[in-house]
Amino acid sequence: MLTVNLAVLLAVVVFFRLRRRTQARSRVEERNTALIVLVLGILIAPTPVGQGIGDFLGQLARSVSQGLQ
Repeated sequence: MLTVNLAVLLAVVVFFRLRRRTQARSRVEERNTALIVLVLGILIAPTPVGQGIGDFLGQLARSVSQGLQ
């Protein structure tokens, strides 16, 4: 349960960091935001929500690749 709470906290942090204008961000801030998003992805992946997102994206990728053939 701790993983889900930490993931929710990181999602809120990412939301507020990405609301800022791009011009107002330094390279260090952008790198830190990317690192936070990576950690958020790692925390969400093993949860049922993460599995659902992964399944959805897999189905979407398969349908797009079949549509291109």
